[in-house]
Amino acid sequence: MNRPGEVQPDGAFKFSMPRKDLKVTVGGTPIKAGFALGSWVAFKKMGNDAMLMGDLVLIEDEVSPVMKKLLEGGVQVTALHNHVLHETPRVMYMHIGGTGDPVKLAQTINAALDLSKTPPGGAGASSEEKLSIDQAQIEQVIGHKGKVKGGVLQFNIPRAKAPTFSMGDSLTGGPEIPNSMGVGQAINFQPASGGKAAITGDFVLIAKEVIPVMRALRDNGIEVTALHSHMLDDEPHLFFMHFWANADAVKLAQGLRAALDKVDIKKEQ
Repeated sequence: MNRPGEVQPDGAFKFSMPRKDLKVTVGGTPIKAGFALGSWVAFKKMGNDAMLMGDLVLIEDEVSPVMKKLLEGGVQVTALHNHVLHETPRVMYMHIGGTGDPVKLAQTINAALDLSKTPPGGAGASSEEKLSIDQAQIEQVIGHKGKVKGGVLQFNIPRAKAPTFSMGDSLTGGPEIPNSMGVGQAINFQPASGGKAAITGDFVLIAKEVIPVMRALRDNGIEVTALHSHMLDDEPHLFFMHFWANADAVKLAQGLRAALDKVDIKKEQ
């Protein structure tokens, strides 16, 4: 991968590759790389092979050459879509997956990344910033602890029951997908002045949760910006609902909490 990875508490080996080279605004708001421009790839050991999942942040001209290289190397492209609206320049998100020899998968991904302007590992390390929002109050409202990274307050909240990755034609009996491999509720706060913040992320939902969560978000002034799948072989099949708002941080946290109450999530220990 030509960059360092990190073993997650749930056993996944994850590479974070924020697109710090991009200068993107959403509705006129400049966004940080760790807020909505975070490419990542993760591997989970599965016998002598590995399960792979990831999400690559690409500009339009990078999509076709990256896709071609991935497919040639046996890496599945499982989704391609937007996550936000009104962004400049336009940003696309390419979700990838598969199983096989982890070294060969990594070589293919590295070759594909070389066809984009994704920075190499360790480029442009972020200095930590003091948040201008009340982290403790937001955590209290959300009901979970967050972490601060690159000036962004991030939450990753697991579903109560981990989804599984089906093997071959079988829809049951596959390995659980670790939370860090993109199946947790991802909520990010990018602070602004005066206690305000932009929020984005995605809710990870089963079918019956989609409409209640959509209504809860919209009723609280939070825009739904995308609804789609990220994977092909998940059981149950999951739907990913992306969102955006820019307003008072605590009020937005209350709206997110109302939506979280519609999801079967793991309670904070």
